[in-house]
Amino acid sequence: MHYLDHAATTPVLPEARDAMVAILDEDYGNPSSVHAFGRAARTAVEDARDRLATAIGASPAEVVFTGGGTEADNLALKGAVDKLRGNGDHVVVTAFEHHAVLDVARWLGRRGVDVTVVPVGSDGLVNPADVAGAVRATTILVSVMTVNNEIGTIQDIAAIASAVKERNPRTLVHTDAVQALGNLPVNVHAWGVDLAAFAAHKIGGPKGVGALFIRSQVAVDALLHGGGQERGLRSGTLNAPGIAGFGVAAEIVAKEVDEKADRLRRLRDRLYEGLTDLLPDLVVNGDLEQRLPGNLNVCIPHTDGETLLLLLDQRGIACSSGSACASGALDPSHVLLAIGVPKQLAKGSLRFSLGRPSTQEDVDAVLAAMPEVVTTARKVA
Repeated sequence: MHYLDHAATTPVLPEARDAMVAILDEDYGNPSSVHAFGRAARTAVEDARDRLATAIGASPAEVVFTGGGTEADNLALKGAVDKLRGNGDHVVVTAFEHHAVLDVARWLGRRGVDVTVVPVGSDGLVNPADVAGAVRATTILVSVMTVNNEIGTIQDIAAIASAVKERNPRTLVHTDAVQALGNLPVNVHAWGVDLAAFAAHKIGGPKGVGALFIRSQVAVDALLHGGGQERGLRSGTLNAPGIAGFGVAAEIVAKEVDEKADRLRRLRDRLYEGLTDLLPDLVVNGDLEQRLPGNLNVCIPHTDGETLLLLLDQRGIACSSGSACASGALDPSHVLLAIGVPKQLAKGSLRFSLGRPSTQEDVDAVLAAMPEVVTTARKVA
């Protein structure tokens, strides 16, 4: 099998697996318990917090563990609005955010929050001036993702945060940085953001674990109430094995960013050049330079993405037609529509996302399969 869907999820790193097994087999106490088993589990959690904080340029006290990236985004948006509703009633998001942000914004809108959706350029890049221009005196929070999960374009999040703060220093800046960690250098303080979401399974950690960076002195309300874990911001028994795996994975991938980027860029360019030679009418979605080195999102005219995926899967090749979180959706990608791709063309999209284990053989397998796959897909379209 050839796996080219690392933006959806990644295989667990052996080192992360070992850290998880050690907790499951030996230090299996409840991290909130005071006995030796609980203290050992708590030590593993705090060690992971230190590792993740270092990887993202934060202090350990600014890291709150969650059940995933979606929960982290929910805690950021809902928690900020609940805490600061007395200061305003306005939230700004962009048109191509992950559904974990867009759907929360819609939910807030049904509860009286005024939501502004900022458009995105055809290159998949957000103009900081456009975001700042949407900010008002009543704006509680602005949310712009660091890296788009479908087309891989990288935003100048530091410039966006600076522009927002210049417009209204009280406005909080949140970024979904789930696709950033492990793929580019991350420093939340240098970026100037107040809140940032991360997910373990995107970097070789386990599924079901995430984290929210909350800048010191920034206050949000909790979504989950109960035992008061995570300083009262995320009640519930901590997933110590998953958190341990997350911390180890974060430390490893943060150190490998530059080497990984160079290698994946070469593989991605080989894939891009091969596909354009085979399919002269192929359309690349988003800027080719300001994007993750392992991402290639394309549209193939006169095809259907689901058909392409099935035909590729039959040949042992795994990729996607957009966000894995939207699998099963019949409508074209909202991201592609947001950057102006015509609806009919957007239906024939594919996302190839390379990762740490990716090889030249994976790329060559795609190039060998595509002529027959596209021919067949066009016959049934």
